[in-house]
Amino acid sequence: MPTLAPPSASVEALPVPDVVGMNHQEAQDALQAAGFFYLAEEDATGQGRLLVSDRNWVVVSQDPAGGAVVPQTQKILLRSKKKTDP
Repeated sequence: MPTLAPPSASVEALPVPDVVGMNHQEAQDALQAAGFFYLAEEDATGQGRLLVSDRNWVVVSQDPAGGAVVPQTQKILLRSKKKTDP
């Protein structure tokens, strides 16, 4: 009996958009439009706050950095702080 090969899951490597400085919601939208859907977020101040209203937060860093070419399945971590934070 022949063995069936698993379907090839082609994962494309793409450049990550630079979203530092964008409000958090716009950053997520830009990453998804570029083909990245495995997104994570954290409070850049270390206070552990949840990003409840994404539009009130601004991205201060991302990992991997903008311009890096990574598989679409790569996790993109956005570190954000509230617009009112110093």
